[in-house]
Amino acid sequence: MTTLLRALLLACCLMMLTGCGSIISRTLPGQGHGNQYYPGVQWDVRDTPWRFLTIIDLPLSLVLDTLLLPVDAHHGPYE
Repeated sequence: MTTLLRALLLACCLMMLTGCGSIISRTLPGQGHGNQYYPGVQWDVRDTPWRFLTIIDLPLSLVLDTLLLPVDAHHGPYE
Protein backbone atom coordinates (compact mmCIF):
# COMPACT_ATOMS: atom_id res chain seq x y z
CA MET A 1 0.00 0.00 0.00
CA THR A 2 2.79 2.46 0.76
CA THR A 3 4.28 1.89 -2.69
CA LEU A 4 0.96 2.78 -4.27
CA LEU A 5 0.67 5.86 -2.07
CA ARG A 6 4.18 6.99 -3.00
CA ALA A 7 3.48 6.48 -6.69
CA LEU A 8 0.26 8.47 -6.38
CA LEU A 9 2.07 11.28 -4.56
CA LEU A 10 4.79 11.35 -7.23
CA ALA A 11 2.16 11.45 -9.98
CA CYS A 12 0.41 14.36 -8.26
CA CYS A 13 3.68 16.27 -7.96
CA LEU A 14 4.44 15.71 -11.63
CA MET A 15 0.98 16.87 -12.64
CA MET A 16 1.50 20.09 -10.69
CA LEU A 17 4.53 20.83 -12.88
CA THR A 18 2.59 20.64 -16.15
CA GLY A 19 2.98 23.65 -18.35
CA CYS A 20 5.14 25.42 -15.83
CA GLY A 21 7.46 27.00 -18.41
CA SER A 22 4.49 28.06 -20.51
CA ILE A 23 2.72 29.70 -17.61
CA ILE A 24 5.82 31.41 -16.22
CA SER A 25 6.89 32.82 -19.58
CA ARG A 26 3.45 34.34 -20.16
CA THR A 27 2.66 35.68 -16.69
CA LEU A 28 5.89 36.95 -15.13
CA PRO A 29 7.31 40.13 -16.67
CA GLY A 30 10.62 39.59 -18.45
CA GLN A 31 10.45 35.80 -18.46
CA GLY A 32 9.27 35.44 -22.06
CA HIS A 33 12.50 37.04 -23.34
CA GLY A 34 10.56 38.46 -26.30
CA ASN A 35 9.71 35.05 -27.79
CA GLN A 36 6.34 35.36 -29.44
CA TYR A 37 5.87 31.71 -30.39
CA TYR A 38 6.55 28.82 -28.02
CA PRO A 39 7.83 30.99 -25.15
CA GLY A 40 7.39 28.12 -22.67
CA VAL A 41 9.61 25.83 -24.70
CA GLN A 42 12.19 28.60 -25.07
CA TRP A 43 12.04 29.13 -21.31
CA ASP A 44 12.53 25.40 -20.70
CA VAL A 45 15.58 25.00 -22.94
CA ARG A 46 17.58 27.76 -21.26
CA ASP A 47 20.74 26.71 -19.45
CA THR A 48 19.82 25.97 -15.85
CA PRO A 49 20.89 23.62 -13.05
CA TRP A 50 17.30 22.28 -12.95
CA ARG A 51 17.66 20.30 -16.21
CA PHE A 52 15.99 17.18 -14.78
CA LEU A 53 12.75 19.13 -14.33
CA THR A 54 13.06 20.49 -17.85
CA ILE A 55 12.98 16.94 -19.23
CA ILE A 56 9.63 16.45 -17.52
CA ASP A 57 8.22 19.88 -18.36
CA LEU A 58 9.37 20.27 -21.96
CA PRO A 59 6.84 17.93 -23.62
CA LEU A 60 4.02 19.40 -21.53
CA SER A 61 5.05 22.95 -22.38
CA LEU A 62 5.22 21.99 -26.05
CA VAL A 63 1.61 20.79 -25.95
CA LEU A 64 0.38 23.84 -24.03
CA ASP A 65 2.30 26.26 -26.27
CA THR A 66 0.81 24.58 -29.34
CA LEU A 67 -2.68 24.99 -27.94
CA LEU A 68 -1.96 28.66 -27.17
CA LEU A 69 -0.59 29.52 -30.63
CA PRO A 70 -3.69 31.57 -31.58
CA VAL A 71 -3.35 33.56 -28.35
CA ASP A 72 0.35 34.14 -29.00
CA ALA A 73 -0.33 35.29 -32.57
CA HIS A 74 -2.81 37.85 -31.28
CA HIS A 75 -0.83 38.93 -28.21
CA GLY A 76 2.60 39.59 -29.67
CA PRO A 77 5.98 39.23 -27.98
CA TYR A 78 6.02 38.49 -24.24
CA GLU A 79 8.36 40.97 -22.61
